[in-house]
Amino acid sequence: MPTLTKLYTMQEASQHNTKDDCWIVIDGKVYDVTSYLDEHPGGDDVNNESPKWPAANDLLEGKDATDDFEDAGHSKSAKELLQSFCIGELDTSSPIIPELEISSKREAVKYSEKLMDLTKQYWTIPVAIVGISVLVGFLYLHKK
Repeated sequence: MPTLTKLYTMQEASQHNTKDDCWIVIDGKVYDVTSYLDEHPGGDDVNNESPKWPAANDLLEGKDATDDFEDAGHSKSAKELLQSFCIGELDTSSPIIPELEISSKREAVKYSEKLMDLTKQYWTIPVAIVGISVLVGFLYLHKK
């Protein structure tokens, strides 16, 4: 006999995205992990830039965090512990705000493209600094 659980939309879950109120969505279930943030071995740093909590970062972007949670290599005991934070299930009948996912993908691509362009444009600056440093070192040693 199935149990009745509360259903949440991705939009509802994504509104809980701070250290004081943090929900994540994994495998179609919604977890309130607020009380666990301080105990998490990866730390409690929850923001879009943090590599420590990629699952929370996905939620901030309005996405399911299943892949990031699995990729982090959580142990069996960590997965069992996660179940204790389950507060409901994801309502799959409602649309998952595709605008958030599309814009986040676009921004990620733009950022990596900009970084590659800067790397290609300005590779000469660090090479010149190293070259000048080596030249000055040789001149200094040659004077002695």
